[in-house]
Amino acid sequence: MNIKLKKILSQLKVLRSLKARIFIIVFLIGIIPSIILTYGILENYEDRAVSVRTSDVQNQLNIIANHLITYNYLVDNSSEVISAELEQISNLYDGRIMVINPGLKVIKDTYGTSEGKTVITESVIKCMKQGTGGSNYDSEYGYIEITTPIIQTAAADSAAGSTEPENKEKKKDVVLGVILTNVSTESINVTLDILSRKALLLAIMMLVAIFAIALLLSHILMKPFERVAKAISEVKEGYKDEPISVPDYLETEHIVDAFNELISRMKVVDTSRQEFVANVSHELKTPITSVKVLADSLLAQGDSVPAELYREFMVDIAEEIEREDKIINDLLSMVKMDRTVATMNVTVVDVNELTELILKRLRPIARKRDIEVVFESKRAVTAEADEVKLTLIITNLVENAIKYNKEQGWVKVLLDADHQFFTLEIADSGIGIPETALEHIYERFYRVDKSHSREIGGTGLGLAITRNAILMHRGSIKASSVEGEGTTFSVKIPLNYVTA
Repeated sequence: MNIKLKKILSQLKVLRSLKARIFIIVFLIGIIPSIILTYGILENYEDRAVSVRTSDVQNQLNIIANHLITYNYLVDNSSEVISAELEQISNLYDGRIMVINPGLKVIKDTYGTSEGKTVITESVIKCMKQGTGGSNYDSEYGYIEITTPIIQTAAADSAAGSTEPENKEKKKDVVLGVILTNVSTESINVTLDILSRKALLLAIMMLVAIFAIALLLSHILMKPFERVAKAISEVKEGYKDEPISVPDYLETEHIVDAFNELISRMKVVDTSRQEFVANVSHELKTPITSVKVLADSLLAQGDSVPAELYREFMVDIAEEIEREDKIINDLLSMVKMDRTVATMNVTVVDVNELTELILKRLRPIARKRDIEVVFESKRAVTAEADEVKLTLIITNLVENAIKYNKEQGWVKVLLDADHQFFTLEIADSGIGIPETALEHIYERFYRVDKSHSREIGGTGLGLAITRNAILMHRGSIKASSVEGEGTTFSVKIPLNYVTA
């Protein structure tokens, strides 16, 4: 009995949830318009749109059929007027038109691929025999197939003035051919998708409005939230540092847990900032210290410094200054890449052309180490993106693939896209990254091999900057690597930029 009671109480615990109570209200009020929107408007749109499209095309084809008879096109298809009309209708409805003679041979194809071929389909044969047109909608492949008979009324015997049955029979309709048309329904599907999104947006707006009203009506349930606010204020003012607890409702527990987690994360962020400042200070101080040591060494030599030694010291000083400059520039890029303040200059970018241009600039660097850089694109890709930041992404990843590669190695860049995203895959035959280091490579100033990074001039900021630029495009980056064999970075970015 006690077990059953506990189960019932545990099931009823959800009723303590303010979210559940509001959800019930919203659901009951919003279910009817949701059903109407989903199953009423959207369900009937496709059928209606297909019917209208079929009717419009059929009317145009009936006119064309009459013109074919007028110009005797089935006997002599050299008429440029008819050909122009067929092409115009084909382009207007994004379709394909074939004119078929009584022998079921195609005498005109707007695609130009089936002329002279025989077409034996059920719809064509039926149209030829019965003299009636028809249509068939293929939703899977997104097209409408329409058959239109080319009909001529045979002339009566010119000498006959009589009304004999023989003469009347001579005036029956004669099917001279068939117009077979395939019309794309892509525009209908696009419109349907847009309407679906708008309907969903409308439904969400309705639910949000009802949610707000429910909140106003449920003010008597807000006392626990006031306690939460008071507890948070006490923490903000510094009166207490321990985690807060307000267990009245499940919602208050969730809010408190989230707040406590936020406090913990803020502490981690503060620690991270301190470490960042320390790293910046160290990275900037090291080249300056090196320059000072080298300069002091030269000064200690007096006026009798050999020219060769002087030149060697100056080369070392120049390298340290260049390293300092690179660190400062990367730090400035990092600041500009801050997602909270950075702005996006979004334009339509030809990703294929941009990638080719970047690789053209980087190939001379690769040739110095006999590294082959290969670019493969599976399709032409254009995307809404910040060209400067996209350039930085591709440049950093390809440049790293070259720098951390082996002599006589290779770098492969693969570009692909679907209906929503384009992907860039940069693979190399380099030194690889240890599995334990993969989760840290996007951290600022993190280096897998500090000695090698210092040798090639790395600052430990490149991948952090690259990741920030990708996130600003609402994209993602993944890395996979086998130590000693190579590394592959996969970047996925939306084709259409969407603001937050």
